[in-house]
Order: sequence, then structure tokens, then C-alpha cells
Amino acid sequence: MKISFVLFILFISLGFSSRYTLGNELWFTKQDFTLIKPKSTTIPNYSGDLQYQSVNLKIEKPIRVKVLNNQAKPENNFPVYFELISSPPKTKRFTIHNEVVYTDTSGIAQTFVTMGSVEGEYQIMAKIKENHASNFLVFKLYARKSKWVFFLVIGVIGGLGLFLFGMNLMSEGMQRSAGDKMRSVLSTLTNNRFIAVGVGTFVTMVIQSSSATTVMMVSFVHSKLMKFKQTIGIILGSAIGTTITAQIIAFKLTDYSLLLIGLGFALQFFSKRPKYKHIGEIILGFGILFLGMYIMSESMYPLRSYEPFINTLLKLESPVIGIIIGAIFTVLIQSSSAFIGIMIILATQGLLSLEASIPLLFGANIGTSITAILASINTDREAKKVALAHTIFKIFGVFLFVWWIPHFAEFIKHISPYSLSTPEDINKLAEVLPRQIANAHTVFNVFLTLIVIPFTNLFAKLINKILPEIAEEEMPEFKTKYLDNNLIKTPALALNLAKQEVIRMSYVVQDMLNDILIPFLVNESAILKDIEQTENNINYLRDEIKTYLLKISRENISEERINEVFQIMYTIKELEQMADIISKNLIEKARNWVEKNYEFSEQGKKEIIEYHIRTQKQISRAIEVFRDVNLKKAKEMKLKYKKYRNIAIDLEKQHYERLKDEVEKSLTSSKTHLELISMLKRISGHATNIARILLKWTENSDTRKDK
Repeated sequence: MKISFVLFILFISLGFSSRYTLGNELWFTKQDFTLIKPKSTTIPNYSGDLQYQSVNLKIEKPIRVKVLNNQAKPENNFPVYFELISSPPKTKRFTIHNEVVYTDTSGIAQTFVTMGSVEGEYQIMAKIKENHASNFLVFKLYARKSKWVFFLVIGVIGGLGLFLFGMNLMSEGMQRSAGDKMRSVLSTLTNNRFIAVGVGTFVTMVIQSSSATTVMMVSFVHSKLMKFKQTIGIILGSAIGTTITAQIIAFKLTDYSLLLIGLGFALQFFSKRPKYKHIGEIILGFGILFLGMYIMSESMYPLRSYEPFINTLLKLESPVIGIIIGAIFTVLIQSSSAFIGIMIILATQGLLSLEASIPLLFGANIGTSITAILASINTDREAKKVALAHTIFKIFGVFLFVWWIPHFAEFIKHISPYSLSTPEDINKLAEVLPRQIANAHTVFNVFLTLIVIPFTNLFAKLINKILPEIAEEEMPEFKTKYLDNNLIKTPALALNLAKQEVIRMSYVVQDMLNDILIPFLVNESAILKDIEQTENNINYLRDEIKTYLLKISRENISEERINEVFQIMYTIKELEQMADIISKNLIEKARNWVEKNYEFSEQGKKEIIEYHIRTQKQISRAIEVFRDVNLKKAKEMKLKYKKYRNIAIDLEKQHYERLKDEVEKSLTSSKTHLELISMLKRISGHATNIARILLKWTENSDTRKDK
């Protein structure tokens, strides 16, 4: 009977125990006292719950509990008991410094803990009375490896290496796949600003770097392939193109990274067709990129609870600090896409807020313009204008947006996936922040382009006023005009520059051929020294272009690009042989001609001039064939050469007719007349060889494709 009564009283007392909510904290009542986890408006995680610390080290904050009486007021000098209820297996040396603690005047009892020797989760229970199990609170503490910083650093470095390698591999695959298209759109010089924006977007999407696109523009303007005004739209487009990379990275494909690596490797390794190999390289690059992201993300996980790092990130919400850090890091890794990728990785761990990300984005956009400034240091003023325009665009955009960061952040949240969770819910925020960051990057650059594009002409005038044209002294030293080592890593575009330099070389040969006729017509030898100097320039161009082509061929380029390298080298050889005929044969004959004061007959002079014009036309056709890969014109050249050979034979017959008639001037000029026609025919033959090699390799390429 007594036992039943005691059980009844215990049941009634438990039945009257209730669960209440106080300021979002769950707490329990047991008769007269209540145990809660206290909060502070000034100290984060004041209760000490969910702390991280290295194994065998004392936690940084004490575990705190608060005891309230039945009037919800702090209870002073009240005992609270702390004990370990769960720990990783085989742990040692875990210590609760004070297992029984009496509350202070604020009703708070606190104790420190030294973590055990094994990493993992430790659970500590705080209770009011040992015999009342219902009135307790559980605290979770996490022990990290003692070398967690070392593993974090190597994980971030290794992951970043894979991330950048994957981005580079993906970029190379896209360049090889779209190299000819990229080269053709850049070679089409257009004044349409909207088309230029599209071109800039496409090229940057392929090469994965707006910095690289701007450096190309600097090179093209310096090489006179483009005018400064034509680059403005491309620069604006490049800013949009680089946001596409961030949008791709924001997709959570890390779980499929190994699948992408396997698929990409299979396509690249087993496929025989270049097209599929390039696609495989792109997919493999994507996979490695996302694998690097996964490794970095996992390595950074401990930073969620590392307060010094979190406090540093909080400072990034200051726009000035965020912009400076974003610019510095972008300059260091030479890619705004890569830096924004790292920001997205931090966001996936809940380590960055959108408000802190936006200043970093602004800094990355400024940092990407510094690369172009560095590339323009040793260029002419026109090329410097490209770098200056890029920098002013970015600074103008940042200055426009920096005052509205909170409103801009709200707008981005409105158009992006948005979590209604509290800022403390890191996991839910981490799900939406990557896309919000990518969208902020895109909106910033698209909006900036829409603002600036109607005023590109005025903007060009402003840049021209800042960097006005000045009369530059002629360079005494002959130099290459188009070759740029900055583009070696982009073989399709580098080959385009090499072709431009070869075309320049062919024009120099044409000038030599034009000048060499002057001594024979006016008996004046002064021009011969200039022709000899021009021959030195031809040799210089030959050596520089060949060296440049060898650098390109050492890159991992396709067979098609290798054939193009050899075609350019073959063209150089033909041009050099033309120049040799002029410098080694015709110059000597011209000197002898002037010394002896010979003259052609009127008819003979007319024949030589006409045949000289035909030879010049054949060189012009060769330039057109080489520049445009014009197969129709190449076939026409072969027919023209046959016609010119027959004309040369007819001219010899006519000359012999004059000798037969004993025309005096024909008698004295006979040998030179015939040799001059013969050498012009040889030069015409070398020009025709440029067309022949193009036709031959085209036929071989078609045959390989058919197989």
C-alpha cells in the first residue's frame, strides 16, 4: 500500500512537469527550479554549447547554465552537476574541471572542459539534482585533430590546384573545340557595339578569363589588328562572359565530379575523332574543377567554428576592406572566375554572407583589370587605352553600386533562391548563397554594360583625351609588329598573329621586288642599299616567326594546328627564297647595269615592266590565298603561272627577233634582259608554291577525314 502511494505521488508530480518556451530556448520545470542555456546580446554562443577545440586542449569558453526559481528569477548559490554522458570510443584524458558548481548572483553556473584524446563528439549533461533525470540540459562539444590547421592548408592548396587545373583543362578543350570560330569572330573587325559585346562574351566564355580577353585586346590594338574604339564593346562583353563560369560553378555538381572525370577521360582516351577528344577534355576539366571544389569545401569545414576566422570574415562586410581584399586576391591568382569560385566554396560552408560577398565581388572586378594594365606597360598608347578603358569601366561600376550594397543584396535575394531561415542556420543559408553570389556577379556586369553601351562613343573620346596621341619617334630598330608571347597559351589566336606577321613579311618582299626594278629603268643605284637593309629585315622576321611558331608547337595543340604551323613555315621559306633572288642575284646585276650605263630598248623596257607587274600580282594573289585560305584563288594561281611561263617564252622569242634585227640596245642588254625575265619567273613560281602547298594539305586533310 505504501509503495503504491509513493508511485502515485511520483506519477502526479511527473504529470505536472511541463515544457515551456522562453525566448526561443527550451527549458524544463521541476517543482521550484528551472535549468536553461543562457544567452548574451554581446557574446556569441554565450552558453558554450556546440564548441570546437583540438584534442587534449581546454575549450575557449566555459559551459554555462542558468538556474531560475518558480518566479523565473536567478537562483543564487544553487548546486549544478556536470557529467560526461557520451564520448568517442577509446578516448582518454577528458576532464570536467569542476563537476559540481554553485550558481552566482546571476543564477549562472559555469565550468571548463579539457577535450579527450580522440576526435569526435562529446556530450556533457548539466542537471540540478542527481535523482531528477527530467531536469537536465545536454551540451555538445566537438574535438578536432591536433593537426587540423595543417590538413586544412594542404586540403585548400591541393583543392585549389585541382580547381585551377580543371579550369585550365576545360578552357583548353573549349579553345580547341571553338578555336577557329573564336579566331574568325575576332578577325571580323566590326563597329557594331552590340555585336562586339556578343563577341567579347563568347571569347571570354571559351577562355574562362576576362583578364585574358582584355590582354588579347591590348595585343591586337598594339599589333594594329584592331582599333581602340572597336575593343570597347568586347571589353564589356568579356565582363558578362566571365559570369557564366560563376553560374556553372554555383551548380552543386560536386557529388558527380568523379562521374564527370570518368566520362571525360573515356571520351578523351578512347575516342579517335578530335571533336570528341575536345569534348572529353572539357568534361574532364569540369570534373576535376568540381573535385577540387569538393576537397576545398571539406577542408574548410572546421572554419565554421573557428572564431578568429569568423570574426575576420565579419570585417569583410565593410565595403572598403572587402573591395581591397577581392582586388588583391584576384591579382594574385590572375583570374576573377577562380576567385569567385573560391567565394562560392566559402559560401557552401556558410562562412560568407551575401552582404560580405558583394564587396569581394566588386574587388574581383577591379582586380581583373589590373592584369590588363600590367600587360600594357610596354605597349603603345593605343594599347594602353584598352587597359585604361577596362579599369575605368570597373571602377565606375563599383562606385555606382557600392552605396547601395544592402538594397542590392535584397534585390539579389528577391531574384534568387532565398532561405527564410535565421542567420544562425548555416546549413540552410549555405544552400542558397552560391547561386545568390553568382547572380550578384551577373547582375552587376550586365547592368553595367546596359548603362555604358549607349555612351561608348563618348567614352572613347574621354579615353582619347586622357591619353591623347603624341608624335612618336620612329624606332631605329626593326621589330616584329604582331607577335605576342602573351597569346602562346591560346594557339588558335597566336597562329593568327603569326600569319599577320608573315603577311607583313610578304609585303616587305613586294617592296623589294618593286624597288629592284628602279636601277634598271633609271640607272640609279642609291636604292640598292635600302634593298640590302630590307633583306636583313626579312631574315630577322624569318627567325622571329619561326621561333614563335616553335613555341606554339610545343603547346598541346591538335594535328590540324600543327599542319597550320608547317604551312606558315613553308610560306616563310618561299618568301625568303624570293628575297634571296632579289638580294643575291638581281642586286649584283643592277650594280653592273648602272656601272656600264646600259639601257633597254623601248619595247624591251615595256616587256620587262609588264612581266614585273604580273609577278607582283602573283605575289598579291599568294598573300590573299594565304590570308583567307582561299582554295579557289589557289587553283587560279596555278593556271596563271602556266600562262606566265608561256608569256616568258614568248618574250624571249620577241627579244631574239630584235637581236635578229640588230636593235643596238637589245644587243647590249640581251643577257640582262633574259636573266631578269627568268628571275621574275622564278619569283612567280615561289609565289605559286604557296598556293600549291595549301591545296596539297587540304586534299590530304580531306582524305584523312574520309577515312
